[in-house]
Amino acid sequence: MKKISVITVNYNQPQVTEELLSSIFSVNTYPAIEIIVADNGSDPDITPAWRNQYPSVHFIRLNTNLGFAGGNNAAIQHATGDYIFMVNNDTEFTPGLIETLIAPLENNSKIAVISPKIRYYQQPNTIQYIGFTPMNYYTIANNAPGQFEIDTGQYDNICAPTGYAHGAAMMIRASAMHEVGLMAENFFLYYEEMDWCDRFKRAGYEIWVNTNALIYHKESVSVGARSALKEYFMNRNRILFARRNAPLFKQLFFFFYFLLLVTPRNIIRYCKEKNYNFIGVLFRAIWWNVSHSKNSMELGYKVKS
Repeated sequence: MKKISVITVNYNQPQVTEELLSSIFSVNTYPAIEIIVADNGSDPDITPAWRNQYPSVHFIRLNTNLGFAGGNNAAIQHATGDYIFMVNNDTEFTPGLIETLIAPLENNSKIAVISPKIRYYQQPNTIQYIGFTPMNYYTIANNAPGQFEIDTGQYDNICAPTGYAHGAAMMIRASAMHEVGLMAENFFLYYEEMDWCDRFKRAGYEIWVNTNALIYHKESVSVGARSALKEYFMNRNRILFARRNAPLFKQLFFFFYFLLLVTPRNIIRYCKEKNYNFIGVLFRAIWWNVSHSKNSMELGYKVKS
């Protein structure tokens, strides 16, 4: 039986993480798993109490907030599984989740990453993810078919390649990960899983979705529906993703598209919503990409640690 390493990252959300652990212990029936939680420098440090409360879970205490990629990468370094199941701490398991996800990986060695169907936790019949369309590298945009639809079974029994996995829940073949490498930590938050998927695809692997597996997601618990942090990294990393993955001509097209269309559109939206501070955040995101290499580890934004 193949071993599964279930990993998640906590940052100042002990109750949310505990709810995830409770859901795993309550419904998981796959025996060969290890659970690893990386704490991104939360204040206060709750890991000593957790080690007493959850003796079967491996907790890693990081001294600073390394973001989504850095926290997960730190946990991966301790993982011993044949497959790594990365889940957001704001998700909750359903029965048979691991068994259903692992089956396609066992049957097809070309699959590097697979995600389950995701529904919104607060609207449990509403779909968040049943796959992504391929990326349009001219605009660095793609779509999530089925998102916000009521799940009546219309997307059941889909087990097939998709444009991208979903960062909230993705199972990764460890051998493929060792070949391709870990997530790029300079994204910090957002787009890192898409960058990772593109790297897997360039190495000859496939990204799949299996809608017979289901997980629930408490969307935007981590940073809020709208925040300066989210606006900065969403814009900065959209440009960074283009720099790292788009062909040169499409990169140039995107840069003009972003400056001439996306930027004015965002500024108008910020003004209508009276989020005037987001205007400066947007220009900081653009300037970071002008002044830094695509591999720079400087975030350009002060993140609480």
